[in-house]
Amino acid sequence: MKVLVIGGGAREHALCRSLSLDPAVSALHCAPGNAGIAEVAELHPVDALDGSAVTALAEKLEADLVVVGPEAPLVAGVADAVRTAGIPVFGPSGEAAQLEGSKAFAKDVMAGAGVPTARSYVCTTPAEVDEALDAFGAPYVVKDDGLAAGKGVVVTDDIEKARAHGYACERVVIEEFLDGPEVSLFAITDGTTVVPLQPAQDFKRALDDDEGPNTGGMGAYSPLPWADPKLVEEVLDTVLQPTVDEMKKRGTTFSGLLYAGLAITSRGVRVIEFNARFGDPETQVVLARLRTPLAGVLLASANGTLADLEPLRWSDDAAVTVVIASHNYPDTPRTGDPITGLDEVAAQDAPNAYVLHAGTKQDEESGAVVSAGGRVLSVTATGTDLTQARERAYVAVTRIGLDGSQHRTDIAAKAAAES
Repeated sequence: MKVLVIGGGAREHALCRSLSLDPAVSALHCAPGNAGIAEVAELHPVDALDGSAVTALAEKLEADLVVVGPEAPLVAGVADAVRTAGIPVFGPSGEAAQLEGSKAFAKDVMAGAGVPTARSYVCTTPAEVDEALDAFGAPYVVKDDGLAAGKGVVVTDDIEKARAHGYACERVVIEEFLDGPEVSLFAITDGTTVVPLQPAQDFKRALDDDEGPNTGGMGAYSPLPWADPKLVEEVLDTVLQPTVDEMKKRGTTFSGLLYAGLAITSRGVRVIEFNARFGDPETQVVLARLRTPLAGVLLASANGTLADLEPLRWSDDAAVTVVIASHNYPDTPRTGDPITGLDEVAAQDAPNAYVLHAGTKQDEESGAVVSAGGRVLSVTATGTDLTQARERAYVAVTRIGLDGSQHRTDIAAKAAAES
């Protein structure tokens, strides 16, 4: 099988790593990719948002499967263009990807499907914003309706900050605050059958102890020793399957990866948000534990044959990923700094720990790997339990050199201590 992955972050590196280990994959390509992905896939320069360019590349490579990683190309309809050309593609249509592209659309689908979620208001004027903030009170949860690369949500006790974010958005969803721990649960679907993956937890705040601003995610771990063993089954029955069924009923079949961001509240499971693609950094730990070869699962989603698939096989091992971010992230990050220690991790820590590249590129003059984004690397490790996986991840982190970089030191610490 020839596979083309679209994207260039750590999520795509995790996907490419798993696909490269799949015996069924004879050729692996990625566009545009990054310095780390180049080690396992052939890279191609392409505008990931240009459906016709992606399709032309897939046709030229004679790809048997195209995997669209990030949300922006999905919302832009890149999967539609590839699908129209008759090439199997993993990822929802542009219309179906509005589950992530519009918070208001997602709320409407959840209402139709009877999916439990936070009460909310959709606001388009300052007066409506003020009214909604007054109705709910602190802590305020204010979400830009559109795509914002994981940074469109403000959760604050400061009414002025909440108001400022609400006013700055063209359309904004303001909702009640959901108490309790958060869980990310991915499911692969072909529009009818829904196959849940293992749950993970990520860490959105920039600093230890969940301090600092929201980011795209600073680390993750799986499994969740504290979670109810029936959680996946419950979410499949009350959230994932009803949502997929509702989308089909509306004539907007959703196939690809449905990602439910959940709060385990005192009143039960509630959906915080949906995403239409693998989440980053949770993908790094979920795929680290998946034993079933990945390509066949993604192809079954694309071809509508998930019901014929054997149950997924999982490792009993735990996985932890720690994100190394650029100086000044999540504000305007500094880029172009050289990264050292990558060869040392590969030599001393593999296969139990390895580095997945997010914002990196190869410097054209020196050939060195340099930073090229806010989140630069995901250092991922496995172990017999979370304690061992954490230790291995952080040992590998110490080998990495990146001037001014930052990372959290408490990823999975609480869960490891309690398990």
